[in-house]
Amino acid sequence: MAQQISFYKYQGAGNDFILIDNRNLIFDAKNQDLIEKLCDRRFGIGGDGLMLLQNTNNYDFQMLYFNADGKEGSMCGNGGRCLVAFARDLGVVESNTVFLAVDGKHDASIDGNQVNLGMIDVHDHHKDGEAFVMNTGSPHYVQFTENLQEKDVFQEGYAIRNNETYKTEGININFIEKEEDGYFVRTFERGVEDETYACGTGAVASAMSVALQSGEDGDFNIPIRVLGGQLYISFHKDGNSFSQVYLSGPAEQVFQGKIDISQ
Repeated sequence: MAQQISFYKYQGAGNDFILIDNRNLIFDAKNQDLIEKLCDRRFGIGGDGLMLLQNTNNYDFQMLYFNADGKEGSMCGNGGRCLVAFARDLGVVESNTVFLAVDGKHDASIDGNQVNLGMIDVHDHHKDGEAFVMNTGSPHYVQFTENLQEKDVFQEGYAIRNNETYKTEGININFIEKEEDGYFVRTFERGVEDETYACGTGAVASAMSVALQSGEDGDFNIPIRVLGGQLYISFHKDGNSFSQVYLSGPAEQVFQGKIDISQ
C-alpha cells in the first residue's frame, strides 16, 4: 500500500536539503536505504542531505540530520539555518528559537530569508602541514590556496579525505583564498563525497583559520563567498578559543510536494 508523506525542499546558499516535519514520527529515521534514495538526484527528490524536525523536551524542536549516503551526520550549519526557516514557516517558532542538534544546543534568529545561527564554541584545533584542522560541529580541514576558481576541488579534496589520516572517520576538505572583500571557499564534503555549493560548518572553520593565521584576538566578522552565495561568520577569539560564534546567510523554501515512501 502506498504511504505518501509531505516533504519540503530548502536551500541555504546553494546547499540543498529535504526537510520533513516528523513531530508525529511518521518517518522512520533508521531507514538508511530510504534516506539515501530520497537524496538521490536521479531516482529521488535530490539533496545534499535530509533533515527531520522533531519534538523534544526543553527545546523548540530537535534537528536530526542525515547525509546523502543515508547515514546520520554531524552538525550541518546551512542545514540548521534551513531547518530554522522551516520551523518558522510551520509556525513552530517566530523570529527567535533555541533547538537541539547532534552537537548540542543552538540559538538562532530569523529576519526574512536571513537566518543567524549560533554555533558551538571551539577550543581544539591543530595543524596538518600547512592546513588547519578543527571541529566546528563537523570535522574540517582548511587549506589556504591561490587560483581557487580553477582548482580541481573534487580530485584534491577526495585525495585528502581518503588519505591514511582521514579515510576511516572522514573529514570535510575546505580550500580558501583571500579576495578583495573577504574570502572565497570551496568544500569537498564527506557523506556527499563531492563538492557542494556551500558548507556552513566549513565556512565557520575557514573563518576561524583566517583568525588563527592572523595571530590576533578580539571580535571578527568575516565574509565568506561560496559557490552558492554569501555567508557571514562572526565570533570572539581569545588565544586558541572561539566563542559567540554565528553563521549568517539566506535560507528559503524552493518547493514542496508529496512522495511515496512505501518500499
